Amino acid sequence: MYEETPRVELTPAAADLLRRLRATHGPLMFHQSGGCCDGSAPMCYPEGEFRTGNSDVLLAELYVEGVAEPVTFWMSRSQYEAWSHTRLIVDVVEGRGSGFSLEAPEGVRFLTRSRVVGT
Repeated sequence: MYEETPRVELTPAAADLLRRLRATHGPLMFHQSGGCCDGSAPMCYPEGEFRTGNSDVLLAELYVEGVAEPVTFWMSRSQYEAWSHTRLIVDVVEGRGSGFSLEAPEGVRFLTRSRVVGT
């Protein structure tokens, strides 16, 4: 049976951080805009804190072991048009981003890596 490659996936480090953030902040969501602050870095918020609308695309519901509900991953439609041919891999790197993402106080930040779909 053919199984489609997921549009968004998490590294083990990102999944570990999401478990910690979930324990502190409750249900979570990502939004990646390509705009100000951290540019195209994925920003993590409490679920529903960032308002999405017609200018956003729901790319994935990420299931993380140890997290009761999926973590939604949204992207602005204009950013999606530029990245639609890629698979996004959410990772964590040391250093503090300049945005409002929940992980900022941890001394790390989420980062999106990408691969062209089919590679």
